[in-house]
Amino acid sequence: MLQSTIAKIRPLDRAFFQKAQAHLDSQTKPKGSLGVLERVACRLVAMAGGEAPRVDPARIYTCAGDHGVAAQGVSLFPQEVTRQMVTNFVMNGAAINVLTRTADVDLKVVDAGCLGGRFPDHPALVQCKVAPGTRDLSTEAAMSREECVRALENGIALAKAAHADGIVTLGTGEMGIANTTPATALFCACLDLTPAAITGPGTGLGAEGVRHKIAVIEKALALHAPTIAKADPIDILASLGGFEIATLAGMILGGASLGMPLVIDGFISSSAYVAARAICPLVAEYAFFSHASAEPGFAAVMQRLEATPLLHLDMRLGEGTGAAMAIFILRSAANLYTDMATFSAAGVHSGE
Repeated sequence: MLQSTIAKIRPLDRAFFQKAQAHLDSQTKPKGSLGVLERVACRLVAMAGGEAPRVDPARIYTCAGDHGVAAQGVSLFPQEVTRQMVTNFVMNGAAINVLTRTADVDLKVVDAGCLGGRFPDHPALVQCKVAPGTRDLSTEAAMSREECVRALENGIALAKAAHADGIVTLGTGEMGIANTTPATALFCACLDLTPAAITGPGTGLGAEGVRHKIAVIEKALALHAPTIAKADPIDILASLGGFEIATLAGMILGGASLGMPLVIDGFISSSAYVAARAICPLVAEYAFFSHASAEPGFAAVMQRLEATPLLHLDMRLGEGTGAAMAIFILRSAANLYTDMATFSAAGVHSGE
């Protein structure tokens, strides 16, 4: 499934960008005056094969998993919180529930690899646990390659299920105590960044806690240096990632293979994007970054990716909260493209 999905990811036709910009330039406004919204609209038109852009219906998958590296004391919260928050998501009690309702975005919660057994069945919950948490990436590989591929293919299946349900746009979200540690390690391994430059407080660590977290990540990178040097993106993801990160990476690959707009949430989701991009660089054609995470290293990550997030709200929660709000930006861009009058139709002089 993984290889066939990668083979289906295609670059966007640049001719559609030109067609879309010509239409935008014919509308009742100064050329380029809607800035980022015009660039978003052009990309959506290209994803739609030159047809009118669509964003809705949209869905966010909030994928949850636990991490063996939590044993190293890199988070202020105990691992039990991951499972408790999955229940909170299912019961509509979290920030992501409020924001998806506000934005009229569908939400599915995914057990990608939480500690403990199976959750009680619920219509909003997708159960595709690969294993009950990863191993400690600072002492061994977080996942076997086989486990990592299974998580990637679970993510591809999520994208396919959404597409079959008529979903147009996919957003990423996550939950996992200690997951800023594997995310930071992946950024370092894939983007040639250093832990000291990009490691942040995560759940709210103090200065000493951040120094300890840096040391744990440095230890992991040294341990897995031979794997990183071989530059096999799946092996790197298996060594340093998490089940929710790998599942989201697969979802990104799957969504791109289906030509779906992808809205990437904050720090953790961006590490899943970086992993997917390492596997297939063409996923960049389909991805929008929702917001600038307040995690200190996020700006350096965006600089390496030559990317600009849509929103700047000083957020660092995750869950898909930024994606829920950014989908409204995509919706606005699409509606401006399709609903705004042209100079000729409105009888307005264009000034040319």
